[in-house]
Amino acid sequence: MKQLFPNERLVILSQKLDLESHIKRLASFFAREKSIVLLGDSKSHNRFIKALDDTQLPSLPPLPNLDDLINRLSKQATLQLEQIYHFVKLIEFFNVLKAATLPPLWREFVDAIEIPMELLEICQYFNDQALIDSTKEPELFEIEQALQRLKREEKDKLASVMRNSQLKDFLVDTQIHLYYGQEALLVRGGFSKVLKATVIGRSSMGFFYVVPNALEQLQERRTKLLDAQEEIYQRYAKAFSATMHKWWRFLQYINKEFDRVDHYNARALMLKSQDLQLILPKASKEVILSDFKHPAIKDATPISIAFQKSIMLVTGVNAGGKTMLLKSILAAVFMAKYLIPFACNPNRSVVGQFENIETILDDPQSVKNDISTFAGRMVEFNRLFKLKDAIVGVDEIELGTDADEAAALFRVLLEELSNKGLKFIVTTHHKRLASLMATNEDVELVAALYDEEHQKPTYTYLHGSIGKSYAFETAERYGIDRSLVAKAREYLGEDKEKISQLIEKSTQLEISMRQKLQEAKQQLELAKQKEQKLENLKERIVQEHKQKLFKLEQNYAEALKKLQAALKKAESPEARRLINEAHALKKQSKEEREEKEIIDLKVGQSVKYRGKRAVVLSLKAKEAMVDVGGMRLRVPRSELKPIRENKKAKVANPSVSVRVNKPQKSKIVLKLLGKRADEAEEELQSFLSDALVHGFNEVEVIHGTGGGVLVKVVSELLKKHPKVKSFERVKGNLGATIVKL
Repeated sequence: MKQLFPNERLVILSQKLDLESHIKRLASFFAREKSIVLLGDSKSHNRFIKALDDTQLPSLPPLPNLDDLINRLSKQATLQLEQIYHFVKLIEFFNVLKAATLPPLWREFVDAIEIPMELLEICQYFNDQALIDSTKEPELFEIEQALQRLKREEKDKLASVMRNSQLKDFLVDTQIHLYYGQEALLVRGGFSKVLKATVIGRSSMGFFYVVPNALEQLQERRTKLLDAQEEIYQRYAKAFSATMHKWWRFLQYINKEFDRVDHYNARALMLKSQDLQLILPKASKEVILSDFKHPAIKDATPISIAFQKSIMLVTGVNAGGKTMLLKSILAAVFMAKYLIPFACNPNRSVVGQFENIETILDDPQSVKNDISTFAGRMVEFNRLFKLKDAIVGVDEIELGTDADEAAALFRVLLEELSNKGLKFIVTTHHKRLASLMATNEDVELVAALYDEEHQKPTYTYLHGSIGKSYAFETAERYGIDRSLVAKAREYLGEDKEKISQLIEKSTQLEISMRQKLQEAKQQLELAKQKEQKLENLKERIVQEHKQKLFKLEQNYAEALKKLQAALKKAESPEARRLINEAHALKKQSKEEREEKEIIDLKVGQSVKYRGKRAVVLSLKAKEAMVDVGGMRLRVPRSELKPIRENKKAKVANPSVSVRVNKPQKSKIVLKLLGKRADEAEEELQSFLSDALVHGFNEVEVIHGTGGGVLVKVVSELLKKHPKVKSFERVKGNLGATIVKL
């Protein structure tokens, strides 16, 4: 397992979570040994793996680790041909990968790898035996031909020796044996009387491997040919190594990319070989498992559990599935962190990302180090204070000391550590700790359910409850005499049992009340949201109504203008009288509507004006001075809506004002000469609005003297207009008024 992880800590963690065989299965899909840890962006890795769902990569060659050889190349060392051949297989794999049909993501990745031509040329010199192809080198070809001829001569010579009738009695068999690369005969002792030969070895039965002296001359020729062949091999090895030295960084790059491809391919193959899923860790710290199966359990019962709070406290009978739940949650986090496939429902499972995964599972007692079980637990907990962003599993937390004292102590430790960002899964068969922590909103209680009838765990879990310990029932199940168990029940006493039951009931009642309170809060929040939606709907309807009403008034004004234009051509006093009555009725209707829309307001109150937040500065009967983003405006009270809030909005600094520079050139003038009162009023309103939009701060209105009707209409309108600062008649000319905005 050591080579599968970058450090010993992860090896121990995988063993504690019972994941060794599952991890070894993943490693079996690798083309070469490596750590199963896949560094880098998990999301990017996941995309490459998922892209292989419908694609099969070319077979990856079984390669050794090449890091040491690359390091030697970087220092200009000369490699042997068989070592160079490993790089040849590496390069040839990527060449094959380039020619394969791949998904777009993989095609982009492979196309980005440009193999140098010099390295491709080296590949062409090798045959399948990791040697130089003799067809590429004439001298080498001649040596090979000579060796083949020599081999035939040696074979014929040996056959001739074996036909010697005097040697027949000394031959063990009639075969030609290959002993450490040399062809030899296997003979009995005393052969020297009939055969001159050199002994090169002995068999296990005491016979002799011999080479007849008649073959020595042939073997000398063979040695010279082999030396010449080796010299050629060394020449090529030196030349190839020199070329590879120039490209050692590229070789280092594709060697790492090979491992990357190997990681992706192994996970894709594992996913296809079994009904497994690849769960990408999320930024959230919750763990939600649906139909999770721990890989160490054959025919495992699927587990579904939601761990969303800071602490999960699992209670229940011994051998009731508490530890398996703990290991399942931590194993899911471990496998998601290192992109190891596992069985679950991927659509309903969520696994958070944690920097550290810690376990406190075993009895830490050590005679050698003179440390007790409880003392060992304290050492382990003290180490947790140095961690950040960790999920921790603690099995049988009160192990080794008094349960009541331990419950109080571990409550403090768990709450303090959870406040520092650690997340805990804790198992216990004692009720005291569960009852103490039940009031903490960051703690979720889980009871491991137990099948009393069949006396086995169900591997199902109930949230918000405390599980029974079943100590007496378990004792009976494992053969303890019933009379002894009954006596133990008497020692425990009815009062103790009743107290235990009351603790369970009171805890469950409190949990139930907390759940109901939470539900009530949620319902209240929903009611507030609905109320806000209705308020928004009401406001939208009112705005739509105002827009339609404004459009109707525009249509009315347009129709009135057309009618007035027609009356100029055909004067009718009666028609003019009716028009004036209609205009008066319209004005009266508008005033009545505005009076109905006026609401009670207070100075300093937060209101909404045309979709913007404002604060009331002062109030009049039908108007209000408001502050909108630092600008003071006088607006109709009917256009203001109160904002409900707990705290009053701060009144903006009244000294803030907005200044619009007066144009330096032409003066803006409106001529009302000859207009009727209603026409003059409408044109003056429109004229003032346009002047404000264009940023003018001074305009002139020419109304003449006449009978004084227009002068009165202009003066009254200017007095009521919220944007008019002041106005005055022009000296020497009573027919014009200067208006400052």
